[in-house]
Amino acid sequence: MGNSATDEKVTAAVTLGLFAAWALHDTEEVLTAPRWIKQRVPQLRERWPELPERLWRVMEGIDEREFRAAVGVMAGIVAAGAIAGQVSGGRSAVYQAMLNAFGLHGLIHLGQALAVRGYTPGVATSPTLVVPFTLWARGRLKRAGVLRPARPRDAVVGIAWAAAATAVAHGVSRHAVGPRS
Repeated sequence: MGNSATDEKVTAAVTLGLFAAWALHDTEEVLTAPRWIKQRVPQLRERWPELPERLWRVMEGIDEREFRAAVGVMAGIVAAGAIAGQVSGGRSAVYQAMLNAFGLHGLIHLGQALAVRGYTPGVATSPTLVVPFTLWARGRLKRAGVLRPARPRDAVVGIAWAAAATAVAHGVSRHAVGPRS
């Protein structure tokens, strides 16, 4: 076997590993977010009164059942992307966009923790799992010669994709769970 970039095979650890890393990260969020939101949103609302009231109402309106259901919907979305990556040998544009969005999502968690000057749901696994996995997987894709060149526009697309997927997941879960009793 030679030393060319295409000699390295993209393994399931790289592609399906995205789903595994996401699942571990979102477990942290499932275990901490609903309680954190209830405890911290009133303080954050006082600290940043210039933020739209609608944002605070949306955050306060998310209950534990809806949050868990949204994570379940997102699981399906991320699994589909990881499978697309596996089937394509890592070449799938959807998989690579999800991988980039996952890494950027981890950086956003770190920024959120800095902004609130403390713990935010997802910040523990962001520097220990999300960002390292993303960098490792991107390195493997690059060595295999299948990584698409990163452009600043890709960061915007990745964040937009993650925001849209989150909105869809919460919309579906809100509909599925129905009104609170």
